[in-house]
Formats: sequence, C-alpha cells, structure tokens
Amino acid sequence: MGFGGIGTTGVILLVIVALLLFGPNKLPELGRAVGRTFREFKEGARDIISDDNSSKRKEQEKANPVVSEAVQVDKPEDKRLPE
Repeated sequence: MGFGGIGTTGVILLVIVALLLFGPNKLPELGRAVGRTFREFKEGARDIISDDNSSKRKEQEKANPVVSEAVQVDKPEDKRLPE
C-alpha cells in the first residue's frame, strides 16, 4: 500500500497528472511551497498546543496556590524597666 490507501499505481498517476498540469520546471517549486506550508502548519499547531498547556498550568496555579511558609521574625524582647 502507498499513501493512505492510494497504492503504487495511484501515486504514479498523480505524478503524471502533476507533470502534465505544472510541467517539469514548476514541480520543484510546487514541492517546496507545499513543504513550507506543512512546516508552518506544524509550527502553528505546536504554538497553539504549548499556549494551551501554559494556560492550563496558570489556571491550575490559580486554583491551587502554593502556600508559602510564614517566616516568623523574632522580635527583640523589651528589656527596659517600667517607668
């Protein structure tokens, strides 16, 4: 099997049709453009996923804030005599 159930003959027919439509000189340009498009799509999807994950983390932090330990400062004892 080839690409998603197309098969070898289907791929060959697609290449022949592409050659007839675009010509041998335009096919490398077309391939590069398709590759750039897929790359940009993947980067955009990654950005959306990472933004979604970071917003979920922020929401969890707001819902469950980290309680910091209270630091007790020792006050110096007042050693003066009463007046």
